[in-house]
Amino acid sequence: MTATGHALVGTLIAAKISNPALAVPLALLSHFAADVLPHWDIGTDRRKKTQERLVSEGIGDVLLGFALSFFLLTFLPATNIAYAFLIIIVAQLPDWLMAPYYFFRIRFPLFVWSYRFQKNFNHDLAFPWGVISQIVAVIVLYILLFKVF
Repeated sequence: MTATGHALVGTLIAAKISNPALAVPLALLSHFAADVLPHWDIGTDRRKKTQERLVSEGIGDVLLGFALSFFLLTFLPATNIAYAFLIIIVAQLPDWLMAPYYFFRIRFPLFVWSYRFQKNFNHDLAFPWGVISQIVAVIVLYILLFKVF
């Protein structure tokens, strides 16, 4: 899933669950649950992209995720922004841990382990269907969190 998708999931978790003892592990688990769904992200078709393009798309994805999350928070005013930011980072954390290896081949063991571990969960789906699947997943999560529970 894109960093944007993980950020939106983290935002919804933060808005619904005010207890960090529950929200933090849920946000971390949400990362892997979201990655199991077939999706598109900046690493899809990586071999067709230059290193510069991967890095710039990655930065753009993270910034878009933060921007959309904070926009979403304007509709969820009871949610503390700092708390939401913490939960967003936790929801994205596995990608933050693998990014130094993925983008720059920094072979620090934690980065390499995180990359290899996450490969077990990622299931690519071509654009645009891989983006549509993420939008549907976020909408379903919203319905479950705010309309069902």
